[in-house]
Amino acid sequence: MTSLRYHMDRERQRLTLEGVTYRGKELHLIKEKAERESSGFLMDLYLFLKDWFDDSPTIQVHTSGSTGQPKTLTVQKERMLQSARITCEFLRLQQGDKTLLCMPLQYIAGKMLVVRALVAGLDLILRTPSGHPLADGEGTPLRFAAMIPLQVYNTLRVKEERERLERMDILIIGGGAIDTALEEEIRQMPNTVYSTYGMTETLSHVALRRLNGPEASAYYTPFPSVKISLSPEDTLIIDAPLVCEERLETNDIARIQPNGSFMILGRKDNIINSGGIKIQIEEVEKRLRPHLAGPFAITSVPDAKFGEAVVLLATAHCPASVEELLPKYQRPKRVLRVEAIPLTGSGKIDRPACRALAERLLGSDG
Repeated sequence: MTSLRYHMDRERQRLTLEGVTYRGKELHLIKEKAERESSGFLMDLYLFLKDWFDDSPTIQVHTSGSTGQPKTLTVQKERMLQSARITCEFLRLQQGDKTLLCMPLQYIAGKMLVVRALVAGLDLILRTPSGHPLADGEGTPLRFAAMIPLQVYNTLRVKEERERLERMDILIIGGGAIDTALEEEIRQMPNTVYSTYGMTETLSHVALRRLNGPEASAYYTPFPSVKISLSPEDTLIIDAPLVCEERLETNDIARIQPNGSFMILGRKDNIINSGGIKIQIEEVEKRLRPHLAGPFAITSVPDAKFGEAVVLLATAHCPASVEELLPKYQRPKRVLRVEAIPLTGSGKIDRPACRALAERLLGSDG
């Protein structure tokens, strides 16, 4: 197997942007291009690179706030380099590979894609983050991209965009759950597609799950440098010394196989305690996904009798038989029709906002 060359010295790194290579001291050219084209996304890239190439060994990153208040973390640039190297080595990414950047640069997924480009010499192709990142009509062949599930779902709905996606060599998908129907579509794709597992604290992903081809699996495989275990509450513990200074106990309830692969069952803080029965939000949503047409979310509201009552927020009409799809204890006490499901900036369901929306709607009802 050919040895790949990676650039781990920040002072010597170069960024290739749509075929043009910039050194650290040439960042002003990217800023001028952003101003000339009135591109906020290109300006975001410039601001990140400005922070990346300064003398500080650390940089600030922001959590998405999908399960609580967004936080600002200070992380070591050296650990971001190691995370980028690990992914590039696993995926065999190398200099000149055209890579789509269509993720917001405010969050770790977008930042780490840029760092991978710096480490491996990838050629970044920029597209302002949107629900249709391949809608520009250009036929640039892409080697690699990272998307959220919603972007993949939208892309597969448009014939020309789907064809561009299928011509891409490698796609990784993160930032949210991939429902059963979407995974079935992905399973038919001819290229290489992975679901990622990770978070801001792990500087993007520490494990991948193949979604198609003969290696497709329901379980995530951690990178060789990552060790995992379970807490007494069955939450996943991550020991990744190259990217995390300390062991990280997550809120993700998991099941670990003897070979070290694992499955995420849901989040500890996404449990609804209704009448003394613990209901995992993700489990209910998984049961409903094949049967509901539009975006939806399970949440809860305070209830005098049960403590918490299950609520379904739905953007489309729900069939009357929806309750029959669920065990009695998981059935929503109320179904609320909403215009849109609250999402975080990184595209995940905003759980606190969903709960607040349900409480507000039910408060106005009564």
